[in-house]
Amino acid sequence: MTKIYKLMFMSILIMSTFISISSYSWLGMWIGLEMNLLSIIPIIQNKNILSSESSIKYFITQALASTMIMMSIIMMMWKLNLNSNFNMNSNLLMIMNTSLLLKMGMAPVHFWFPEVLEGLNWNNCMLMLTWQKITPMVLLMYNTKFNMFFSIIIISGVIISSIMSMNQISIRKIMAFSSINHMSWMLAGMMMEKTVWILYFIIYSVMTMNICLMLKNIFYLNQLFPTLNMNSSMKMFFMLNFMSLSGIPPFLGFLPKWMVIQTMIENNMFMMAMIMIMFTLVMIYVYMRITMSTLIMKINQSNWTMKVNMKSNKMQFSLMNFISMMSLSLVTIMLNMI
Repeated sequence: MTKIYKLMFMSILIMSTFISISSYSWLGMWIGLEMNLLSIIPIIQNKNILSSESSIKYFITQALASTMIMMSIIMMMWKLNLNSNFNMNSNLLMIMNTSLLLKMGMAPVHFWFPEVLEGLNWNNCMLMLTWQKITPMVLLMYNTKFNMFFSIIIISGVIISSIMSMNQISIRKIMAFSSINHMSWMLAGMMMEKTVWILYFIIYSVMTMNICLMLKNIFYLNQLFPTLNMNSSMKMFFMLNFMSLSGIPPFLGFLPKWMVIQTMIENNMFMMAMIMIMFTLVMIYVYMRITMSTLIMKINQSNWTMKVNMKSNKMQFSLMNFISMMSLSLVTIMLNMI
């Protein structure tokens, strides 16, 4: 049962995001970010001691990022008052962008993100992986141009996420590094075409919500495989969603990566596109290692009819998986008709 106070804080969380992305001043943006931080701490708190540790880590990191944002805003306004010809594309703007990257857990300032996710349940992980990315990414979209700084951030994101996910047994940490990898692609799309980022984020959110709804009480790979053996439909949905998240062509997850690669080639960014594709292939290896282990695992026939507790959201779960699996075909047909 959802507690009433959590519904109140959830409404404040949603409202704070809209305050930040629609404010006319940097101060309004900062106020929205602070409301967002103060409203999510009670949401991720529960009786588990790990969630308390995660909330403290999250609070300290976000408070540090908010301090950096406020300092850079004050310094920029002070220099603008002293010199009306002050160039806003300065080191101060780089500090602000770094703090926004820290807020959303992007590499190389990702140190807190996997550790915080490790202590949360799947509902809170879903919130961290989707909704909490909106405000920093929209604010980055408002004040950035594609330059060397963001090129380094994007390349470091795909490299670090691919290497760090290789040896993980925690599904939450795998999803955290997967999120860092996808954020690199989103940033690359955002710098060239804003609509590509919006489409990418929506598709990524659908795929992530599918997986988080599926893995209700499963946190490690050694818990995953026996549970999937008990339910054939859940096993198939898990494999298809993981392959869609990796961006393999027949599935919906391939569409946004295809669009990002196309926009990068149109902007003559061949080297960056090649680096991103090469290191994303390493990430695909991590996904495929899990899905292939799931596929070829011996199934205990006596347990085949055992049910996993998914009755409460079965209709919603099936509908979202149908959207995830069929959307690429539908989009392709529609584009051909147009």
